[in-house]
Amino acid sequence: MSETKHIVLGVTGCIAAYKSADLVSKLVSRGFEVRVVMTKSATELVTPRTFQTLSRNNVTTSLWDVPDWKPEHVALSNWADLMVIAPCTANTLAKIAHGIGDDALSTCVLANQSPLLVAPAMNPAMWNNPAVQENVEILKKRGVQFAGPVCGHVACGADGTGRMIEPAEILEKIFEILNIAK
Repeated sequence: MSETKHIVLGVTGCIAAYKSADLVSKLVSRGFEVRVVMTKSATELVTPRTFQTLSRNNVTTSLWDVPDWKPEHVALSNWADLMVIAPCTANTLAKIAHGIGDDALSTCVLANQSPLLVAPAMNPAMWNNPAVQENVEILKKRGVQFAGPVCGHVACGADGTGRMIEPAEILEKIFEILNIAK
């Protein structure tokens, strides 16, 4: 890459959050600058320190706990060349589809002007729920890009579509969206 690209990575409260650490590592090793925004639920699964170490940047978990006063959600959104949410839960899909901004990540999405890529991850019954599918259609009509989910075995023991795609596949999609040669 001739010029450093900036990625804001949203991490939500799904067991697939552990895969996002690998995604951050892959992005940084390829020269991207990454800033991570975590939901409160995500912090119950992977610590912010993990993402801080891998990204070499502070991690945003709250709009209220920022080191310097600034509207963090706007600053991050203006900084981003691409916003990625991986994993993206059904709850977060619904928030985005309906314009709900009640945490650091959802307000960043509302302020975002760059392309948005989501990598859904959830139980197959949840993915197939008509409300979730309606939210997906709303977001696709607005230009939100999707990477997955794929069919497979999920953490709760179920099989079916709902598994988050692998970080390497998300990285490929990022290169495609940003029109970067691999």
